[in-house]
Amino acid sequence: MTGSLFDDLDAPGSEPGSEPGSAPGPDRDPGAPRGGSPTRPGRSRRGRSPLAVRMRPRTLDEIVGQQHLLKPGSPLRVLAGEDRGPAGPSSIILWGPPGTGKTTLAHVIARGVSRKFVELSAITAGVKDVRKVMDEALTDRDLHGRTTVLFLDEIHRFTKAQQDALLPGVENQWVVLVAATTENPSFSVVSPLLSRSLLLTLQPLQRADIAGLLDRAVVDPRGLNGEVELSAEAREHLLDLCGGDARKALTSLEAAAGAAFSERTRAPEDDRGPEDDRGPEREDAAPGVPVITREHAEEALDRAAVRYDKNGDQHYDVVSAFIKSIRGSDVDAAMHYLARMLEAGEDPRFIARRLIISASEDIGTADPTALQTAVAAADAVQLIGMPEGRIPLAQAVAHLATAPKSNAAYTAINEAIADVRAGRAGPVPPHLRDAHYPGAGQLGHGRDYVYSHDEPTGVAAQQYPPDELVGTDYYRPVDRGRERQIGQQLELLRGIVRGR
Repeated sequence: MTGSLFDDLDAPGSEPGSEPGSAPGPDRDPGAPRGGSPTRPGRSRRGRSPLAVRMRPRTLDEIVGQQHLLKPGSPLRVLAGEDRGPAGPSSIILWGPPGTGKTTLAHVIARGVSRKFVELSAITAGVKDVRKVMDEALTDRDLHGRTTVLFLDEIHRFTKAQQDALLPGVENQWVVLVAATTENPSFSVVSPLLSRSLLLTLQPLQRADIAGLLDRAVVDPRGLNGEVELSAEAREHLLDLCGGDARKALTSLEAAAGAAFSERTRAPEDDRGPEDDRGPEREDAAPGVPVITREHAEEALDRAAVRYDKNGDQHYDVVSAFIKSIRGSDVDAAMHYLARMLEAGEDPRFIARRLIISASEDIGTADPTALQTAVAAADAVQLIGMPEGRIPLAQAVAHLATAPKSNAAYTAINEAIADVRAGRAGPVPPHLRDAHYPGAGQLGHGRDYVYSHDEPTGVAAQQYPPDELVGTDYYRPVDRGRERQIGQQLELLRGIVRGR
């Protein structure tokens, strides 16, 4: 399985005719031996770069998706040297999910004329590396008139000090910075660097974009070069499970192609019996060309990619949608987001804590049993662990999402806290003060206090709040669930307490 499927026509020195013996030129038999090593008949040898690298676009026009960033005159086209704007190229920050083309865009930009391309990874580079690039970039600009494009991957991993080291070069245009991140730059990139760069947001690739990329990878000489066929069922499976990640789709295609090719080499056509179940051939496939079946695709990719980062935007976005779905009484959407978090490896205890908060914030006394269910689910997760813990979590989600909703208790405490912070916290009325210590009676503490249990109704008419808050209503029950009855009862209680 070495050679034909996984090699690179676009490796350095591999352009046709670029170097003697480096790659077959247009007039050379691609099946001829090169460098003394025989190759498979009808197949050319290529370097061993991954398929996703070999299929990386060389121009902006080859890029799939992100068309909102590739309009004529856009910063990316100016930066790539394809369009010329009134100003020079701007530093940019590319923000988007994995597999949407951030690194690809950087490498396309690097192909511009009179450009020096330098690539750093925030995982391994330090301030010393950044300063070295800046010094060399200043020299190249002043002495050679050459622009340095600095591609910094995973910029969110840079500390504040490391990001600050980029500022002089970006400010004075010693370098054109192209930074990539999967984290929200508003939180992960320092403000001075943000203000000196353009923030470009990449969107997840659409299904049609990745479908076209897979079809092209099968036939493109840089890809699989037509040496395998991709069945419709396998294609749909890869599209279903790649999660909008082009890199994952191509990596899975390469693995599936390897499985199909390896199977063919183990089972020559003349040895295949009528009941051989090692994968059908498509009727339109070329003779002897392996076919990637759904079974091969399932072997390469058996679980959907879940876009989720437990410390990033996906974490907050998904849990926000989860809680809002419960609040909105959409139990099906809430179950989807619960499954999404669990499949992504979210801590189930975090989910349980959010359910406890939701039970009090969004349901409250409209269904007092909701809090009991949420707390019980949290205890159950602690006791039984995962994966069984998903069951009490699902029960709690179903209960909370279908329960009557009220945020009356939530708004009541918020309004009370707001008044306290605003200074509306007068002295406690004397008759409510502690009267159990010697001398309290001389101060009037507890004098004229009415013991509620001595009253026929069990409710005493007397002042409880400080003077400036008399008559203030914080708790306002809604007309839903149990709070409908609580509201009626509350009117009677307030009438007695306030002497109405």
